[in-house]
Amino acid sequence: MRALPSSLLVLLLIATSFAGCLGGGDDDDSNSEDEPFNVPTWEIGDWWLYTFTTPEFSDDTARLVVAENDTEEGTAYNLAISNHVEARRHAALNHNPFLGRITHDNLSAYENGIPQPVFQFPFQKGDSWNFTLFAVEWDAYVLEVHIHNDGVTSYRTAVIVASAADGSTLSYIFDEDAGFLRSLIWTDADGVEQLNMQLATFGTGHEGEVWFIRASDLYAGSWDHDSGVPDAEIRDTFFVGDHPSGEEYDEMIYYLSAKMGGGTGSLTLRDHGSVSALERAWQPGESEEGQLGEINSPSQDYTLTITQSGDSEISIIIAGGITFSWVL
Repeated sequence: MRALPSSLLVLLLIATSFAGCLGGGDDDDSNSEDEPFNVPTWEIGDWWLYTFTTPEFSDDTARLVVAENDTEEGTAYNLAISNHVEARRHAALNHNPFLGRITHDNLSAYENGIPQPVFQFPFQKGDSWNFTLFAVEWDAYVLEVHIHNDGVTSYRTAVIVASAADGSTLSYIFDEDAGFLRSLIWTDADGVEQLNMQLATFGTGHEGEVWFIRASDLYAGSWDHDSGVPDAEIRDTFFVGDHPSGEEYDEMIYYLSAKMGGGTGSLTLRDHGSVSALERAWQPGESEEGQLGEINSPSQDYTLTITQSGDSEISIIIAGGITFSWVL
């Protein structure tokens, strides 16, 4: 029998020893396999504060808020973010699969226009099913169901593990008290955590403006240049059409990083009319980490030019976005 992945062992520890602001108390598993979960009903203004950790980017914190409860002809919610900058960051980095539409009947998250059953209520031990997330096909099963009692109320958690054909694992906990995920860890076939998503706290009645950006990847590139090799100039092009839904993009969102050792570098992005949409230049010793920006009303064709000399690193991610906002 193959050993349990470390991410799953961490989740089992979290599931059986809650403390702090999310509640705590003794576990009572006597009826854990006999009492199925009901699908929670969310209300507009319900919110969850999560931290997101990925190997490529700095840690991120985002408050997810229920902005709508009647989308998709009344069959789904819309989850938005309470900060416009964070909405743009998540659109570019694409590491939050739970933004946007979530179905009423099973809290299924949409991927490529199709609701994916990441959850499968009523969460009884041994249940199994499959779904697609992060463009990976997963076979999931409920490993454990726990009942927790804090002395006032009792609630349940379901520990779920999913596996992929390449050896990747997706380990996560559904928390009945929170009505959503407590934790999710995606580990690739090499044992690298591609995403670690942890619930910090949750509540109801959020007030203020919230945003969701329906995004699609347009371009991504990374260039490393070593000292002692000839100077480099790289040109690349990409086309901006419409979002797969058929709607025009409001903006392009970019996430840019650069690090100069003893070398220099530059980046220029121009549209088909040779109008410069983005320009950057760096001298030896300069760096720019995770610079987030936007380009309004993107045109069709873009040319990206990168120059590098000496020891230098440049990377950019570009996404097209359609922005939605609500005032709660």
